[in-house]
Amino acid sequence: MDDKETLYDYLRIRRADLLAKLDGLSEYDARRPMTPTGTNLAGLVKHVASVQLGYLGEVFGRPAERRVAWELPDGAEDDDMWVTPGETVADVVEFHHYSAAHADATVEALASDAAGVVGWWPEERRHVTLQRILVHLLSETARHAGHADILRETIDGSIGNGASDPNLPGRSPDEWEAFRAKIESAAHAAASTE
Repeated sequence: MDDKETLYDYLRIRRADLLAKLDGLSEYDARRPMTPTGTNLAGLVKHVASVQLGYLGEVFGRPAERRVAWELPDGAEDDDMWVTPGETVADVVEFHHYSAAHADATVEALASDAAGVVGWWPEERRHVTLQRILVHLLSETARHAGHADILRETIDGSIGNGASDPNLPGRSPDEWEAFRAKIESAAHAAASTE
């Protein structure tokens, strides 16, 4: 597997991880703001789909037929970060699939060293290659999948990629509570030395 395929494979995995965080949630839980700045699960998915369309579309002269939220009539800068009353979570998932298919076609059509221009980056950084954009998108997607992990755990206690996730210890709820209490105790002990 070459570098392009390796990056592309990891990007597809992180996309799936992010989308899975919406599984089984109600419209309310998927879109409700979970932080003071309004971060929400469906908004993270919509945002990743939106930036993916730009980076693996417009940057390489392959614009998509569909527009992202901030480009729509009456669109605003952060409209990709939340789901409007006229949209459903299913609409956001479908948009993400559309964006992924468009991005996949770009990746498959171009070599790693294919040149692109990121018009919204500073002049000194805007000339890029497909490899650089794959690294950028992989980082962006993984970052937001991590945010989604925390939001989903806050909503209903779901962690990682499910019960069979090899990256998580198989603890019972009581064992998790004991682990959390140990961390809380250590935090209090450190605070007492300040």
